[in-house]
Amino acid sequence: MKIAVDAMGGDYAPKEIVAGVELARDRYPEVEFNLYGQLDKVKPLLQNEERINLIQADEVIAMEDEPVRAIRRKKQSSIVLAAQDVRDGQADAFFSAGNTGAILAAGLLIIGRIKGIDRPGLTTILPVLNKPDQDSFLMLDVGANADTKPFNLYQYAIMGKYYAETVMGVKNPRIGLLNNGTEADKGDLVHKAAHEALSSIEDINFIGNVESRELLNGVADVVVSDGFSGNAVLKSTEGTALSMLKLIKSTIMDGGISAKLGAAMLKSTFGKIQAQMDYSKHGGAVLIGVKAPVVKTHGSTKAPTVANTIGQIKTMLENNVVADVVTYFDEHSDEMIAAKEQLKQK
Repeated sequence: MKIAVDAMGGDYAPKEIVAGVELARDRYPEVEFNLYGQLDKVKPLLQNEERINLIQADEVIAMEDEPVRAIRRKKQSSIVLAAQDVRDGQADAFFSAGNTGAILAAGLLIIGRIKGIDRPGLTTILPVLNKPDQDSFLMLDVGANADTKPFNLYQYAIMGKYYAETVMGVKNPRIGLLNNGTEADKGDLVHKAAHEALSSIEDINFIGNVESRELLNGVADVVVSDGFSGNAVLKSTEGTALSMLKLIKSTIMDGGISAKLGAAMLKSTFGKIQAQMDYSKHGGAVLIGVKAPVVKTHGSTKAPTVANTIGQIKTMLENNVVADVVTYFDEHSDEMIAAKEQLKQK
């Protein structure tokens, strides 16, 4: 299998991207890489070029660039060329740590969405705390679509089910709808209609509405959300975790010698807590609903997370996640059309 990699995207690119690709290359002997970037900056960083094909990309899409305009104007950028590689069948998946909007635009405009799917969604895996039989859950959409219709949520649930089963290994995953209460009649008109529609799907294990405060407790295996709310919850969760760690550290530092001694005795415990909260070990965010895996990691990603994300992509390819979604939507096209028409009336 071959993965097209944007070497220039991310806060620490190309150094950490190249190092992560080499880690993954040594870890996964069955994976080959097409590495796009400015070769005068990329090539000196490589230890060796085994199973890494270097391809010149003259331009770079910066984090501050307007996504769609950048995709259309910077035709020789590493993001555009890597996405075209996948579209043309020269690679099986696309990976970047760069401009999120540009990556989403490349996935939609260059690689293209699967027939029958109205709006692909951005998925991420988040940790579950203190639950021995569950260490994570999948959430989508977390930012691809700010304005979401009931039918989009309906389709997210189906795509989320396939991802949880094939990549995360969850049998019959519990699917919850993110809402402002657990009762069936909670939420706005969009979420009420989505709840009714999800309750009617026989192929999924829909458990009803779930609240954001219960997510890290493992209330569901897949959490379906509109992109605006999902992105807000994701950033709030990340921010709270970082703020709590800073608060604990500052309290210890201000607490005198006894606090420092106590912290030293609990060092291993704090390490376990930090490891549990580290969502980066699960890989990157996946744009699901397009014709090939498109995966984006955080801009501050370093080499170990790059390698972990490539492992995630490898699992997706091995388990034919995209092909399964294509097959499902082909086989249920009449059902999808009927559901879409019904939800238009809500």
